[in-house]
Amino acid sequence: MSTLKTAGAAAVAFAIGAGAAQAEILVAHVYGKTGALEAYAEQSHIGLMLGLEYATGGTMEIDGEPITVIEKDTQLDPATGRAVLAEAYGDDGAQIAVGPVSSGVALAMLPVAEEYERVLIVEPAVADSITGEAWNRYVFRTGRNSSQDAISNAVALGGEGVTIATLAQDYAFGRDGVAAFREALEGTGATVAHEEYVPTDTTDFTAAAERIFNAMEGVEGEKKLFIIWAGGGNPMGKINAMDPSRFGIEIATGGNILAALTAYKELPGLEGATYYYYEIPQNDVNTWLVEQHLERYDSPPDFFTAGGMAAGIAVVEAIRAAGGAEDTEALIESMEGMEWETPKGTMRFRPEDHQALQAMYHFRTEIQDGKDYGVPVLVRELGIDDMDIPIRN
Repeated sequence: MSTLKTAGAAAVAFAIGAGAAQAEILVAHVYGKTGALEAYAEQSHIGLMLGLEYATGGTMEIDGEPITVIEKDTQLDPATGRAVLAEAYGDDGAQIAVGPVSSGVALAMLPVAEEYERVLIVEPAVADSITGEAWNRYVFRTGRNSSQDAISNAVALGGEGVTIATLAQDYAFGRDGVAAFREALEGTGATVAHEEYVPTDTTDFTAAAERIFNAMEGVEGEKKLFIIWAGGGNPMGKINAMDPSRFGIEIATGGNILAALTAYKELPGLEGATYYYYEIPQNDVNTWLVEQHLERYDSPPDFFTAGGMAAGIAVVEAIRAAGGAEDTEALIESMEGMEWETPKGTMRFRPEDHQALQAMYHFRTEIQDGKDYGVPVLVRELGIDDMDIPIRN
């Protein structure tokens, strides 16, 4: 991350030195730098900086105006998120903000964007309500939403005679995710037998698992436990250790960051849908991202790196199309319906709710030599036109 910051700062310093009267584009990254989702946050910031670099050809300028990125830490606290976003818009003069990591924090931040009449690009917070009932016209989202997760996983897991229980965290991300998943299963022939919600910091899943097993007892046919989880403490390994197969239950889940995929190694053949895995998309942007990330960090780009890069490219493309960053109305007009290329291929901001429509990937876990995690291998790409994502605002 430091390499990118240094490169960005150098570009800005050069531009300022070249002409003091030169305008400056201020982008605020408002995200949970500290807290339980710190790993997600770091990836998101690396991706954002890489996206700005890629889209500007390494200059960190748009039409001669240098880009400065201001970092604000929400500490995963909604009140703090509101305050630092207001500070970014009001005191620092940021024309566009990107973030945050947490859906709960994002929901608190949305009214601030409306109050200051500035664009907020939500990345990577997922809850449907962000581009649903809590949405306002200044909010755009490059990250996927709960419905995109849900519909892609329903395609991967649903089927006639399939019975599913869900386990999720008891906050906006988990509850919106389960609600969208239940809705998406309608018409697939699958049914949801039980919903289990636990606090985000749960470490002992014994009682929750027993309630799930009891709810599935006596159910005929194919049975699956679908887990929706963010951050540390993923329960998949612990529940797998309780041998749900003795009840005829298979564990299923969506994709995750590389560190979390180590638990998938215990479950070869596990199926689900994922937002990103670096070997799946085949396009020029992803090729550049993978090559640069391997060279700079000696590791492949991860789940939220791709999302951050998509947001960074969107910022540049929107400002170019609007003829600058100062006119919010021009930015909104340029972004509604905008298509741009990302590590996942083409994304499109839907005019009605500003949700980025994008591909998702049905995967099956494989064990591969040289990798200490379960590898999500592509079964089928679900393109923009393969998923009917509800408009909820």
